[in-house]
Amino acid sequence: MSTWQWIVQIFRDYHQFYYDAIKITLMIAVVAIILGVVLGLLVALVRLSRFRALRFAASAYIDFIRSTPAIVQVSFFYFGLAPLLPKIPDIGALPSQLFYGAIALGINSSAYVAEIMRAGIQSVDKGQMEAARSLGMPQRMAMRHIIIPQAVKNIIPALGNEVVVVTKETAVVSIVGVADLMYAAGIVRSITFRGLEPYLIVMVFYFVIVFTLSKLVGLLERRMRASD
Repeated sequence: MSTWQWIVQIFRDYHQFYYDAIKITLMIAVVAIILGVVLGLLVALVRLSRFRALRFAASAYIDFIRSTPAIVQVSFFYFGLAPLLPKIPDIGALPSQLFYGAIALGINSSAYVAEIMRAGIQSVDKGQMEAARSLGMPQRMAMRHIIIPQAVKNIIPALGNEVVVVTKETAVVSIVGVADLMYAAGIVRSITFRGLEPYLIVMVFYFVIVFTLSKLVGLLERRMRASD
């Protein structure tokens, strides 16, 4: 059979396997992105602290996370660190590896989000904070209601790009046995003894997911510009 015929046959026989893997991939991406944004914002605020020790700690965290590969971090977190932490139980059909992988990717993403957030906050005119403080608004409230909302508008393109990167990097969690798209392709390859077609199918799925995300980010960016 030709490659195209093999792709059709493999997809017909194992499409449900791939669909289940897509759900796992998207779930990992959502958890990792949410954790990355929340933790990244906290690290960015610490990075901008007036206390030198806190700034140093945040900078060291960012430099260390950004200087090590995601696949190494996932492996370290699951095989090295997880046994020392309270065990995360399986939730229904969702294995604990999924959550460990998502947490590791979220921590990885937080270092990049922190720098994006820091740049966005610093791009806001300092007069905005001074005006808020002159009106008697506490710094924390001014940051939450004035500075951060304006910073978010400035960082939408970079933050959207990070969302896309995290979605693609979910493929590394297959190394700890999470049944994502890459894991599914490996299983199908071992069953069919075909090395090309299972991964071509996965590439198409990733393309559709990432292309859709990119278009949604572009739409959000245009709407934010229009609101200005």
